[in-house]
Amino acid sequence: MAKYLVPAVIFVICAVSVNAHAAKKESTPVYPHYWMSIATSNQSIPGMSEQMSGFASMFGGKAAFGPRRSLQLQLESPRQVPEKPEALHNIPTGQNMGKSLQLLTPEPVKETRETQPSDREKPEKIEKPKARMLIYWGCGETVRKGQPRVIDTEKMDMMQFGKALVGRSPTPQYPPSVRNGWVYGEWPNKEDSKDVPKESSLIGEHLIHGNYVNDIKFSIDQKRDFMAPVEFTTLKSTPNGAMKVEWKAIPTATGYFATVMAHNSKTEETVFWSSSEIYEPGFALMNYLTNSDVQRFIKEKVVMPAGTTTCTLPPVFKEVAGALQFIAYGEEMNVIYPPKPKDPKKTWNPEWSVKVRLKSTGMTPLMESQDRKESSKKSKSLRSDDESNSSDSKDKEGSEASGSPMNKIKGMFGF
Repeated sequence: MAKYLVPAVIFVICAVSVNAHAAKKESTPVYPHYWMSIATSNQSIPGMSEQMSGFASMFGGKAAFGPRRSLQLQLESPRQVPEKPEALHNIPTGQNMGKSLQLLTPEPVKETRETQPSDREKPEKIEKPKARMLIYWGCGETVRKGQPRVIDTEKMDMMQFGKALVGRSPTPQYPPSVRNGWVYGEWPNKEDSKDVPKESSLIGEHLIHGNYVNDIKFSIDQKRDFMAPVEFTTLKSTPNGAMKVEWKAIPTATGYFATVMAHNSKTEETVFWSSSEIYEPGFALMNYLTNSDVQRFIKEKVVMPAGTTTCTLPPVFKEVAGALQFIAYGEEMNVIYPPKPKDPKKTWNPEWSVKVRLKSTGMTPLMESQDRKESSKKSKSLRSDDESNSSDSKDKEGSEASGSPMNKIKGMFGF
């Protein structure tokens, strides 16, 4: 009997221990999370003034070009959904958007039964896609040894192709969202989606309050205000066809990263480049990053340090039209209230957390800053020619127009 009693006692002790551990784990408090995603964007064209950008917006819709500020507010709280969930974000006067912004809870989406294909329908035969990519990296006037890395679906299966494109993985970020057992509110929303004014500032005191969340009070300093826009000061070709790019330093940036992607219609190849000093496609880096990720990637020479203001692209885009995508990372702020006690024996019951994350992005076609000025000078010279040479002038003018910056832009964006 005793030989059965010992295992039974051990089993009971283990069960009690496991249950106690589970109970302790379950007793860990859950609390509201609030995220502010703060972004500045700037789509620019070399030589285009701010007044001209208004005309250019006709091609891409509202404010397609020029600096823009945007804001996304997301709140989740572990409460039962009230009959009428209400939450407001009281904002500082310098934000120039009124006294508060409403955090609206989206209406539940009704699930609809998807149409099932008929048994008589035969599945379409999926053909293996044909794709060939040439990947370059690093700043410099020449193509480095070992480049490009060629990725070709005809020589790889889809798994190999996918692995070849995988780069560094930043820390996953999971913003507040709609989920069971939590109340969710967001701005902008269907009732309020006003634009953020150009002169808006987030500096000051902020308060989030409502009928499903405790009051959340915090302040934003200059370091976490809207970042300055990305402004390219120089885009100039070198004699060998490289492209020197310079930009204004962004005071609150912690690092920079840039990419270019272009398609060669003659060879049907996609040409890709990143500013990383080592091989890195960087597809996952063109978004918000944590502070630790930015510092880690700088040490690995993937992200350019904050003091960098210039980079020369190797001569791989001479025959193809590409667009430079650029991102400046801001220093995010993370606050948990009350702070975690230094003494591990003390009970910690956090009431809320806030994350403020920032980025500034820019895009510009790869063409010289002086092209527009030179084209204008040539155009004036042609218009001043004698009428007897008008036909020759028109031929020259038409020839130059076909290679003008605006026509390059139209071709690049499909206008």
